[in-house]
Parts: sequence; C-alpha cells; structure tokens
Amino acid sequence: MKRIALTLGAVAATCGPAFAHLDPVEHGSFAAGFSHPFVGTDHVLAMVAVGLWASMLGGRAILSVPAAFVACMAAGFAASLMALPLPLVEPVILASVIALGLMAMIALRVPVVAAAAMVGFFAFFHGHAHGSELGAAGALTFALGFAAATALLHAAGIGLGVLLGKAGRASSGNVLARLLGAATALGGAWLAVGA
Repeated sequence: MKRIALTLGAVAATCGPAFAHLDPVEHGSFAAGFSHPFVGTDHVLAMVAVGLWASMLGGRAILSVPAAFVACMAAGFAASLMALPLPLVEPVILASVIALGLMAMIALRVPVVAAAAMVGFFAFFHGHAHGSELGAAGALTFALGFAAATALLHAAGIGLGVLLGKAGRASSGNVLARLLGAATALGGAWLAVGA
C-alpha cells in the first residue's frame, strides 16, 4: 500500500499538465473540472501542502485531513451554485497557501479534528471559487473532476511527505518537509503581492 501511495505521489508531483481551462463542450465537464485545480498555482500549492501537512501529522490524519478538505470544498462549491455570497474568496485562497505552508513548516501538531477544521475552512473558499468558474460545465461532473484532481494533489503531498520523511529522519521533525512548507508559504506570499 505504501508503494502505491509513493508511486502516485511521485507521479502527481512530477507531472505538469499541458492545458489551460478545458472547454466543457469539447472535452466534457469532468475533464474541465479535473483540469481546473492544476492551472492555478495557488490551488496546486495549497492542495499539495494539505497532503504534506497530513503526512507530517501521521496516523488518521493522512486520510482524514485531505478528506475533510474535499468534503468542505464540495460544500463551498454547492454554496456558490446556490448563489450564496462569500466575501474575500481570492484573498482567503491566497492566505490558505501561506497558512498551510506555515503549518507544514513548523510541523504544527494539533488533534486530527482541529487539523480537519483548519483545512476545511480554507477548502470552503476553494470550492466557492470553483463554483464561480463553472461556466458551461455540468455541475456534478465538473465537481467530480475537481474533487478527483484535488485528491490526486493531496496524494502528491502525502507522497512527498513520506519520501522526505524517509530521507530526513530528523528527531524534531522532517527538515526537508519543513523546508518545502516554507517554500510553499513564500510562494503564497509571492502570489499575494502580485509578482
């Protein structure tokens, strides 16, 4: 099971999609939804950071924290489809990249429920953004597509965390994974200032 997770994480981490937003009429709503998280640097960084932090927490968090993200993202998507307003969507998404990177950088140790709530808060905003960019796509298949892509990005973060954990072996936490968290937070700050 570990080999499968590592392989999926390594493949997802090294793949670069070669497309922009796909036209749902031409490519189908699932493909449009699946491609969507990969074309926004903020989404990629945040979702990989969720998996990285979950791997650092270990135990039940490895599945529970990413699952909470996907579930809350779906709730945010539904709220957007119901035209429920949500202020500051883009600023909170950028803040999520910084915050999630910092959580990994300091290897923040919190109970699984707290970690799930923390990522869930940010996920709601990510989902709302996906809903506002639905366009001509069918809502259900688009949602299934971006949920699958999100899970794949989480798996990439988990795989990176596991690989770096084997390489690092620092008693105070994984130094390499922490550095990746710091780089994520810096990337979020870079995006926030519009560079």
